[in-house]
Amino acid sequence: MLDLQRREFIVKGSVALAGIAGLHASLAYAFPTSSGEEVIPWLDQPTENPDPAGIQSQLVWEDLDTWITPNDKFFSISHFNRPTIDETTWSMEIGGLVRKPLKLTLADIRARPRQEVVFTVECSGNHGFPFFTGGIGNARWAGTPLAPILEEAGVHEKGIEVVFFGTDTGEVPIRDVKMKQNFARSMSLADAMNPDNLLCYEMNGAALPASNGFPVRLIAPGWYGIANVKWLKRIEVRDTRFMSLLMARDYVTIREEDHNGETVWAETSVGRALLKSAPAKVTRKGSDYRIIGAAWGAPIDRIEVQIDQGPWASTTIDHSEEAEHAWKIWSLTWANPSAGEHTVTSRAVSTAGQIQPAMNDPLIAKKHTYWESNGQVTRRVRI
Repeated sequence: MLDLQRREFIVKGSVALAGIAGLHASLAYAFPTSSGEEVIPWLDQPTENPDPAGIQSQLVWEDLDTWITPNDKFFSISHFNRPTIDETTWSMEIGGLVRKPLKLTLADIRARPRQEVVFTVECSGNHGFPFFTGGIGNARWAGTPLAPILEEAGVHEKGIEVVFFGTDTGEVPIRDVKMKQNFARSMSLADAMNPDNLLCYEMNGAALPASNGFPVRLIAPGWYGIANVKWLKRIEVRDTRFMSLLMARDYVTIREEDHNGETVWAETSVGRALLKSAPAKVTRKGSDYRIIGAAWGAPIDRIEVQIDQGPWASTTIDHSEEAEHAWKIWSLTWANPSAGEHTVTSRAVSTAGQIQPAMNDPLIAKKHTYWESNGQVTRRVRI
């Protein structure tokens, strides 16, 4: 994959590109449902993807017309190689600081209690680059809960960190040393024990596609995509924080903070998803126009839209299909737009009162890496 982890991209007041899809609307359908309704393409389209092997199947927002993202249109990212795995010989170890190490085959995992979750997965780098605006998708994931397996293995009292290793490997240079490493991410034991976390083997009712982690991956609802480790090989409990390439050196957000007039540089590992929304498309039927989009990353109270720096207007949220960890689709009737070019910006407000930050908010403007790009998304359209 293109070495995105080592490149800095300063996300400041520039217009970000949008990206998402939606579901069936209630009062106003979220997507065209009859002949004569058309999508007006955005003027600001993503630039050419320089890494088609590493970044695959980005969503094309204007084309999407379903709440659930089809498997063949779901984005996929690989940081190392894309392994080919034989399910008949595959197994996964659970070890480290546990009293009863386990080795599970796919049949063993499938024999355990089955659980489903609808979860919108977003890459934390989504909207961080002009070519990367489609790193998001919504799917129905199925597998077995992780927590009972950790309980069965019996975590030692000193165990505080759970590390998830993928089958995919790559050569990692650190100073003058080069080493072959498996993809690995970790979370605290408390976070790993969340009952929503799954050892997932199904996506939208079918076996996981190879590009999305076959035969088993971690699904951790509420976390950015990087935490949802694909092609699982081993789960290991440790007594210290795990500082790997993708925990402590890359996928680290660097931000300026003001402490009593002094600039302090904060570095934090990317983890939980952040509140975000984006306009998905503008549709027209005759002289009627609508703006459609989605919001995700936190419990949503409302979504507002601003056209051409005008006042913020409330949207209608579609409640016909909902799930706790899935995006919400919204729409706004755009009455009598004037001919010419317009800008469309959306912002989400959580049930806790948090507002999606503007691009000039210090949370975004003083962020010097492209991860966690949850600033307000603005699109351009010509009527």
